[in-house]
Amino acid sequence: MAPYCVLVTRLQQVLSKGVRRYHVAPVLCQRAKVAMSHFEPNEYINYEMLEKNINIVHKRLDRPLTLSEKIVYGHLDDPVKQDIERGKTYLRLRPDRVAMQDATAQMAMLQFISSGLPRVAVPSTIHCDHLIEAQLGAEKDLRRAKDINQEVYNFLATAGAKYGVGFWKPGSGIIHQIILENYAYPGVLLIGTDSHTPNGGGLGGICIGVGGADAVDVMAGIPWELKCPKVIGIKLTGELSGWSSPKDVILKVAGILTVKGGTGAIIEYHGPGVDSISCTGMATICNMGAEIGATTSLFPYNHRMKKYLSKTGRAEIAALADEFQAHLVPDAGCEYDQLVEINLSELKPHINGPFTPDLAHSVADVGTVAEKEGWPVDIRVGLIGSCTNSSYEDMGRAAAVAKQALAHGLKCKSQFTVTPGSEQIRATIERDGYAGILRDVGGVVLANACGPCIGQWDRKDTKKGEKNTIVTSYNRNFTGRNDANPETHAFVTSPEIVTALAIAGTLKFNPETDSLTGADGKKFKLEAPDADELPTLEFDPGQDTYQHPPKDRSGQHVDVSPTSQRLQLLEPFDKWDGKDLEDMLILIKVKGKCTTDHISAAGPWLKFRGHLDNISNNLLIGAINIENGKANSVRNALNQEFGPVPDTARYYKKNGIKWVVVGDENYGEGSSREHAALEPRHLGGRAIITKSFARIHETNLKKQGLLPLTFADPADYNKIHPVDKLSIVGLADFAPGKPLKCIIKHPNGSQETIMLNHTFNETQIEWFQAGSALNRMKEMQQH
Repeated sequence: MAPYCVLVTRLQQVLSKGVRRYHVAPVLCQRAKVAMSHFEPNEYINYEMLEKNINIVHKRLDRPLTLSEKIVYGHLDDPVKQDIERGKTYLRLRPDRVAMQDATAQMAMLQFISSGLPRVAVPSTIHCDHLIEAQLGAEKDLRRAKDINQEVYNFLATAGAKYGVGFWKPGSGIIHQIILENYAYPGVLLIGTDSHTPNGGGLGGICIGVGGADAVDVMAGIPWELKCPKVIGIKLTGELSGWSSPKDVILKVAGILTVKGGTGAIIEYHGPGVDSISCTGMATICNMGAEIGATTSLFPYNHRMKKYLSKTGRAEIAALADEFQAHLVPDAGCEYDQLVEINLSELKPHINGPFTPDLAHSVADVGTVAEKEGWPVDIRVGLIGSCTNSSYEDMGRAAAVAKQALAHGLKCKSQFTVTPGSEQIRATIERDGYAGILRDVGGVVLANACGPCIGQWDRKDTKKGEKNTIVTSYNRNFTGRNDANPETHAFVTSPEIVTALAIAGTLKFNPETDSLTGADGKKFKLEAPDADELPTLEFDPGQDTYQHPPKDRSGQHVDVSPTSQRLQLLEPFDKWDGKDLEDMLILIKVKGKCTTDHISAAGPWLKFRGHLDNISNNLLIGAINIENGKANSVRNALNQEFGPVPDTARYYKKNGIKWVVVGDENYGEGSSREHAALEPRHLGGRAIITKSFARIHETNLKKQGLLPLTFADPADYNKIHPVDKLSIVGLADFAPGKPLKCIIKHPNGSQETIMLNHTFNETQIEWFQAGSALNRMKEMQQH
C-alpha cells in the first residue's frame, strides 16, 4: 500500500483531466500504515517513533549522527534520560522483532516457556535450517531430516503456535535469506539467535546476533541491553568490476581488521562505491562482518535496496522508506571511531584461509603461498551457497562461469555442491536454468539449508585426519568446522571463484590470467562472469512452507517427554550464595584460538541442542589443553588421571567442587550459540578468565550466571598453571567498573594475587546474584 498522500496526488491528477474535480479531505493525507511483512498485516513499521527518538538524541548530543547511531538510538527505551557514550554506557533498547534458527530456538523457547508468559511481545519467527544433513541431495536429505528430527520440529511448531511465533518449516531456506526476503527493512532493529543475523544490514537495518536468553528478554517485552557500540566507517570508492565481487570487500576488510578488530563496534559502509553493489551483495558483506567480531554491519538506504524491496513484493515499504530517507542515511559530517577506505576499482579477487577467516590472500597468490606453507593445492570439493552467498545473483555468476566450461566440454575436476539460500531462490534458479547448468558441470544441489557450512555434512571422500583442501563461498573456516576433520584446509571466497577453482581443481589457478584446456585440446580463458542481480520475471516463491500462529491459541499444547533424548525442560540454576569463589580447580587452561565451535561443537551434536545435559557431553572437546597440547584431554586434579573434558567437569560437579576455565584472546568468537555458556554453567563452572572475549559469548556467559573476567595485565595468563587453585575474592562488593582480585594458589604452597577486570553493569550483577538472567526475570515477575 503506497502512502495516502501519493495515492491522493495521483487521484487528483487523473480526475483533473476529466470533466469533474473531486474534493479530497486533508485527513486522507496522513501517512498510511505499512506492515512490517505481509505475513503480519497488523504489525506496522513505526518510522514516526524512530524519527521522534532521533530528533531527541540529535538535540541532546548536538552533533551529526552516523546511520548506526540513528537506528540504534532511534530504538531507545528512554531517549530523554538514556546515558549515551560510545563504547562505555549500556543502552536499553526496544527491538522491532526476533528471529531464531531451529538449533538455537529450542533452548530459547524452553527458556521462554520457563518464564511463564502467555505469548511473545514482539513479532517473532522460527526457521528450520540447521538440522538438515547434506548426504545425497536435496529431496532425499530433506525427507531424512524430517524423519529423524520429527520430535524437535513438532516441539518448535507447537511452541510457535502456542506462544504466537511464526514457523518456517524445514526446506524453507536459511534464516538470513528468509529474513532478507520477508522481514528486514531499512531502519529495523532486529535481533536473531544466530551470529550471521547482520546479513539484514544489506537492507539498511541494524540486525544483531544474540544468544537465546537475549531473545527471551525481547520476546518477554523487557528492554534489551547493549553496550553502546563504537562505529567503524568503511568508505568505499570506485566500483566493482570483472572477477571482483562483494565477497572480496569483506575478505579484504577481514584481512585488515582481523577476527577481533570489530569487537564492540558496528561496521558502517558508506561512500560513492556503495552504489555499485547490489542489495544481496551488501547483505553478503554484512553477513561476514561477524567474522571480525563486529556487533553488526550495515549500508545506507539507496536505490539498490528499493529495487530489491520492490522485487520481493514490498514496494510499499520502499515508498515509506523514501519518505523517511533522511533518517536512513548518515548525517553529513558525522564522525567514526575508525575509518578504513577501500577503492573497489583496485580490489582484486580474494580467498581467505585456512583455519581462520582473516588470513587474506589474493587469488593470484594463494597457490604460491599454499605450496610454500605445505597446504594441499589440489581441491577435493568446491561448495557454493550458505547464508553468505546464495542469492539469485550469486547463483547466476556461478552459472555464468560453469556455462563457459561446458561450452568447451569441461566439467568440475573437484566435487561440487550447490546450496540455495531459500525455497524462493531454489524455485527461481530452477525455472531460469541456473540450477540445470550447475548440475551439468558436476554440481549436486543440496537442500535449502545450512548444510556443510555448519558441519552438517556426511562427507565420504576423505577419512578423518587426512590432509585435504576444500574451497567454499561460506563465512567460517575454523578447524574441523565443515566436516569434523582437523586436517581439512578450508578456504572462503566468492561463489564464482569457487566454481572456477572447482573446474580447474587446484588453488594454483587464477581465472584472471590462467587458461584451461578444453575437451578439444585448445586453450581458453574464462571471461569474468556477468549476471542479473534480480530475475527479469518475478521471483518464483516455490512451495508454501510457512505456518502462521493461530488466532485462537487456547487449545495449543507443547509436550516434552521426560524420557526424550532430544529435548529437556530446564531447571533453574542455583543462586549465588553470597560468598567468594574459593579454591576453584582449573578444568582447562586453553591454548590459542577457542571459538564456540571448540567450546560446543556443532555437526552431529546439533541433535542435542534442546537437551542441556546431553549436549554438555561436548563441552570444550575441541579446545587445546596447554598442559599436553591435546584436545579433550585434561588432568583430573582429584585422581591425577587424564580424561575427556566433560567427564572431568561432571566428576568435579558430583563432588561439589567449583571450577574455572582459563582462556586466551577473543575467547568464544564465532557462533552465537548460548550452549557454549549453558554447558559450563550446567556442569558446575563458575568463571571464565581470559585475555579477551568475543561480544556475544561474553553476554551469554553473564546471562547464565557465570563470571566472564579478563586479566588486567594479559601477561598474567602465564602466571596460572593447570594444577593451581584460583579464588575470586571481593564479590560482596561486586560493582560496575570495580576490578576483582584473583588469588593463585600453587601446589608448593606459594600464592600470588592478580587483578581481573569485568564489564558487568548493575543489571548484569543482578543476573549473577540471582543465578541467571531468567531467574532474575522470574523474581521481578513475583514482585
